[in-house]
Amino acid sequence: MPQGRIKKLVADRGFGFVAGDRGDDLFFHYSSVSGVTFEELREGDVVEYEVGHGQKGPRAENVRLVGP
Repeated sequence: MPQGRIKKLVADRGFGFVAGDRGDDLFFHYSSVSGVTFEELREGDVVEYEVGHGQKGPRAENVRLVGP
């Protein structure tokens, strides 16, 4: 499962971006977070995720916190 760091969170809009381990930035929505709440995530946290496809291209799904 790919891992990356949370690059940016837009808390008031409920989404963020993960800097993937291949240098790609992937969008994720708060509804794609599992194991913790969206509010518990911080920029720089390490997460693992699955790559899915959204309306505007690849996105991170099943985003799970691995560590700070």
